[in-house]
Amino acid sequence: MLHKLQLQSSSRDQMIDITHEVRTVIEQEKVRNGVVTVYCPHTTAGITINENADPDVVRDFLMRLDEVYPWQHPKYRHAEGNSAAHLKASTVGASQTVPVVEGRLMLGTWQGIYFCEFDGPRKRTFYVKAQRD
Repeated sequence: MLHKLQLQSSSRDQMIDITHEVRTVIEQEKVRNGVVTVYCPHTTAGITINENADPDVVRDFLMRLDEVYPWQHPKYRHAEGNSAAHLKASTVGASQTVPVVEGRLMLGTWQGIYFCEFDGPRKRTFYVKAQRD
């Protein structure tokens, strides 16, 4: 079953840990072994896996994306004024797939799954699909 989940971001650039929500879907679906895919249907947001132990990693990640893709740039032509958000979302990507073994996400010790907001604050949707082997 495809699960549609929603969240509310609180700032323009934000990484929201959604690992718990993904684990809940695996439990609800009773997936013992298989894979789970997390997908973001927005062009100014994405899904990534990164460290969730030290909050400075998230801060550094967002800082560096801002340096690479500044919000204001004299050559941006996109009329909505959010070119940086589109660039960041394409760089991060729209989905992640994680194996599930013995009912557990096969994430590394320090890894978490993040919804990456680049044009907030907004109410956002993401999808989680858990499949059995």
